[in-house]
Amino acid sequence: MTGGAGFLGSHLCQRLLADGHDVLCIDNFYTGTRDNIVALLGNPYFEMQRHDVTVPLNIEVDEIYNLACPASPIHYQNNPVQTTKTSVHGAINMLDLANRTGARIFQASTSEVYGDPEVHPQSESYRGSVSTTGPRACYDEGKRCAETLFFDYYRQHALSIRVARIFNTYGPRMLPDDGRVVSNFIVQALKGDPITIYGDGKQTRSFCYVDDLIAGFISLMAADDPFTGPVNLGNPNEFTIRQLAETVLRLTASSSTLIDKPLPEDDPTQRCPDISLAKESLGWQPGIELEEGLKRTIAYFRETL
Repeated sequence: MTGGAGFLGSHLCQRLLADGHDVLCIDNFYTGTRDNIVALLGNPYFEMQRHDVTVPLNIEVDEIYNLACPASPIHYQNNPVQTTKTSVHGAINMLDLANRTGARIFQASTSEVYGDPEVHPQSESYRGSVSTTGPRACYDEGKRCAETLFFDYYRQHALSIRVARIFNTYGPRMLPDDGRVVSNFIVQALKGDPITIYGDGKQTRSFCYVDDLIAGFISLMAADDPFTGPVNLGNPNEFTIRQLAETVLRLTASSSTLIDKPLPEDDPTQRCPDISLAKESLGWQPGIELEEGLKRTIAYFRETL
């Protein structure tokens, strides 16, 4: 598991251990933290190794989950060249490892491959509207190139690959300063700070609770060949950013006010998955509604803050 000490990676490590697997967690701790996996360190079937995926890794495995890459704009724009290297060089190194060991390999791709979409909702057949030169391109284009590499290795080396396009996901273990909208709003509300809405707040997102997403990962990895994806994994229920802010205010009973700020460059105005393929091919769909997921996430941040 690359990126195993991160938000999603730590939840996936926990789930795989519960399912009876031996798990080797790989992380360079750029955005992952030991706090996320400290409860797993005493498990004899769990192993942690500090390593950067841009450097080749020589181990023996039978499944690889490639989750390594900063996912929030604040973190991936802080060192954009390294972000691209993590997506591209990291994918090559993990694919080479899979090719040598015969392992099935999973790629955590992203809905950002669709860019600022011209179709709505977004299905896997949509090729995207992505800037190659903007400040988000290091992440968006890095993930698109990683998908290309996965399918080239699949065609050239007959690897067993799985590619998931992840839509906005939230839940416990998000970093409080990662700049993503759910954690931003919750932390601001709990501190009584103004809640910052970028743009007019009418832009839309769909929000998937982390437990639902991890179940989707497991279902995708278990799918029989020749199913490869890419497959959208996310919650198709759509909300405006202002609706999200108002819901967080209500659930936290916060006295915070809403303030508007300019929309960042290349920030998409709509983001919502068509999950028909996941339903049909994996039998998967999310089950945790936004309000319930927010309550669990707010409880986590109340404790950690």
